[in-house]
Amino acid sequence: MESLLYDMKGIFGSFTLTDFCDILIVAYLLYQSVRLVRDTRVVQLLKGLIVLIGIYAVVSIAQLRTMGFLIRYLFQYGALALLIVFQPELRRSLEQVGRTRFSNLQLFGGNADNDEENARWRNAIAAIGEASVYLSKRRIGALMVLERQSKLGEIVKTGTVIDAEPSAEILGNIFFPNSPLHDGALVIRSGRLLAAGCFLPLSDNFTISKEMGTRHRAGLGMSENSDAGVVIVSEETGVITMAVAGKLRRGYTKEQLVEALSGYFIEEHEEKGDRKIPFFKVKK
Repeated sequence: MESLLYDMKGIFGSFTLTDFCDILIVAYLLYQSVRLVRDTRVVQLLKGLIVLIGIYAVVSIAQLRTMGFLIRYLFQYGALALLIVFQPELRRSLEQVGRTRFSNLQLFGGNADNDEENARWRNAIAAIGEASVYLSKRRIGALMVLERQSKLGEIVKTGTVIDAEPSAEILGNIFFPNSPLHDGALVIRSGRLLAAGCFLPLSDNFTISKEMGTRHRAGLGMSENSDAGVVIVSEETGVITMAVAGKLRRGYTKEQLVEALSGYFIEEHEEKGDRKIPFFKVKK
């Protein structure tokens, strides 16, 4: 007992504030890492790795040389295969790490530019709200991607650049059935209509309601791979849906849609870049 107390005294006697900060930083990084991967296939990968490590421990104790060789070989070359297989999840996690508050810091002014961009977003959001209701009443499908911090240049390249001032009439014409650009997504950057007829990545989430088709799955996939907000109008039901951060919320009215988009895209100088849509959940 005395030796145990002596050992504990030696350990805690050398414990400094630096060690405490070190432990806090590691704990915080582990917590954020778990948050990044908890809703992805990486969780299943980690479970598989834990099982393999357990098997390797048993194999080592039992001195099963052939099994030990195979598992070591799997660990050695499996890392490269995992990087290839889980490239989308790794890319998404790195993008989320890059979308921190520090990336929003501005060292020198910029208020005039922000005011101008806010004005463009207000005009665009008003047009989106009006057009969404128009399309909803007529059961015309629509898919509108509102770019935020993650740049969508790769998505824009798959469509046709239009670079136009937003209005409800233009939006209605773009998604009107059989029009040249109706089949695909519209990308909006800095409050301007940038490109139409774009192709979006489909979501791998198979738990969403079956009544939502390819258009909803594409919108959800876009929100999973970026911080963009996606407005979806169902062709079958006319329901207005939003996809943000890999989650869907359905049944928006014009006023609710405008309010949600304004809270997400119009930056106030005292809360720049940190506003989120509250109460986001999947409604089935």
